[in-house]
Amino acid sequence: MKILFCGFLLCLTSGTIAQSRSSIDSLQLMRDIRTLSANKYEGRMAGSKGNRMAQFYILDRFKKAGLQPYHNTFEYPFYFKHGEKQIMGTNLFGYIKGTSNKTIVITAHYDHLGIAKDQAGKDSIYNGADDNASGVGGLLALISYFKNNPPAHTMIFAALDGEEEGLQGAKAFVKTPPVPLTDIVLNINMDMISRNDKNELYVCGLTPFPQLKPLVDNAINPSGPIKLLAGHDRKEDGAQNWLNQSDHYEFYKLKIPALYFGVEDHADYHKLSDEFEHIQPAFYYQAVLQIQKVVLQADRNL
Repeated sequence: MKILFCGFLLCLTSGTIAQSRSSIDSLQLMRDIRTLSANKYEGRMAGSKGNRMAQFYILDRFKKAGLQPYHNTFEYPFYFKHGEKQIMGTNLFGYIKGTSNKTIVITAHYDHLGIAKDQAGKDSIYNGADDNASGVGGLLALISYFKNNPPAHTMIFAALDGEEEGLQGAKAFVKTPPVPLTDIVLNINMDMISRNDKNELYVCGLTPFPQLKPLVDNAINPSGPIKLLAGHDRKEDGAQNWLNQSDHYEFYKLKIPALYFGVEDHADYHKLSDEFEHIQPAFYYQAVLQIQKVVLQADRNL
């Protein structure tokens, strides 16, 4: 299986080498998702040792990519109650300065569900490859791209903690934002973007924010390798309305335009089987490229 995967990456890289140099580094993208979903991070539950280890990895990648810190730090602790416990979460974020103070905030949560109980002798780690090592890998890829291709808008890149405990990191971020909320013109949130058997990636948010539709329409290639579909954002969608399902909800509540990119639930959602081996590398790479195109449209037109 490893030989087949390496062969795939070689084909992917050689087939898109010119694009990769100026756009998304496919090899680094795969390294990031593979690393963050490894057993050593113990499911990355907020407040855990494995979560802290994941923070160290992300912080190292921030520094190597050239992200700039606010107040000489990328780390922003916050506290929340989970049951009877008081837990410290930590948001990680920095920025790339644009020529404008208008700001686009790009988010992905890095926490997951930790270690399952009563699994003696079995796999007990919720590795969370798709949910949401995939979103963090996309976040890191976009940092590298915009560091090499400076944006017009200032861009904040935030790896948020505590999403699985009720969007706690997003709540903390908007409560004490690094820039005035009035400067934030858009939130782009990525949560589960690395696999779909139908080659479908959804963008949620166009119903409440129809002014964003031209940005998405202009980024779509109808004959492209994946389908970018709008949906999951109407009242009549019921339980399939995703507006409150991930960190973008905290921006939405403040009437800050937000777009959430993700896939529909699969058999491994919130299961121990959400492993790196089950992601679809070609889909994942193309999904990040598609999201990048939407961010570029926003940077040029908002």
